[in-house]
Amino acid sequence: MDPEYFQSHNMCWGTLGTVRPFPNFHPERDAREIQTALQKKDAATLVRILTNRSNAQRQEISETFEKITQKDLAVGVKKATSGQLEILLLELLMPPLQYEAFRLQQAMAGLGTDEETLLEILCTRSGEKLREISAMYKLLFKKELEKELRGETSGDFTNLVLALLNKDNISVGVQKDIESLSASLKGKKADAGPWINILTSRDSDHLNKVLDGLELERGQTVDQALETKFTGDIRRGLKVLVQCIQNPGVYLAKRLVNTKTPIMQGIVISHAEEDLLCIRAAYLKLTGTSLYTALQKQYKGDHLQALLALCRSED
Repeated sequence: MDPEYFQSHNMCWGTLGTVRPFPNFHPERDAREIQTALQKKDAATLVRILTNRSNAQRQEISETFEKITQKDLAVGVKKATSGQLEILLLELLMPPLQYEAFRLQQAMAGLGTDEETLLEILCTRSGEKLREISAMYKLLFKKELEKELRGETSGDFTNLVLALLNKDNISVGVQKDIESLSASLKGKKADAGPWINILTSRDSDHLNKVLDGLELERGQTVDQALETKFTGDIRRGLKVLVQCIQNPGVYLAKRLVNTKTPIMQGIVISHAEEDLLCIRAAYLKLTGTSLYTALQKQYKGDHLQALLALCRSED
């Protein structure tokens, strides 16, 4: 780990992210060091620099590198690295909105759809952020994200993902929402409509009061109610959404347990500058093992060093 990281840790003590802006940042110095590293295929240097800079600083490095060399940094990384390390470094070079749009596109590419990744992004991002991601998606892929989601899903699940994509906050009384959700669960088949409408159009404080009130009224957890009253994709979607409303860090930590590498990298990179400390704490509580230790058991080499640098430290 770059020793100057600890200075940045003190400078940015208020953040819940693990990757912070690097102090004494010199994009030209970094760009020239990377240029030499690419020529020598020195992966350790690439990892040291790119995992110890914020995304905004990486964008400056990329621009400076292109000015100095007249070459694209991502192309250079592709030639100098391979495998999972190559993928990770290329993802680190993407601006945040581009990366989230890329992850959504990958979740819908090829045969089958990765509904869980769609839900992860749609449930953990604000309505404003999702509008920005949608605009980026259209810019990158020349397609409307809403239309793509509609084509990849069906039924109530389609209604849910589209409502999430267009989420907004509407002020309504807590008790009224509790009554609406409770009424929707009566009868043999539950009505997903009120759940979709309410859970995608209120702020988290309001929704936590609603969910707590509903649990008191019914004498069971919301998760239990959803498990018994819904089926298929809509059940999974509503359960994920409820988990993200109640504690997104816990939901994301659960996603990291025994997961595939692309999913793990997606979460770590997406949340490294936002709330990875919360996810780390939840992971430790959930598994009894720190994320830092878990990564060491599963990965090796320069790829491991890059992941550990993003994770930052043992809990």
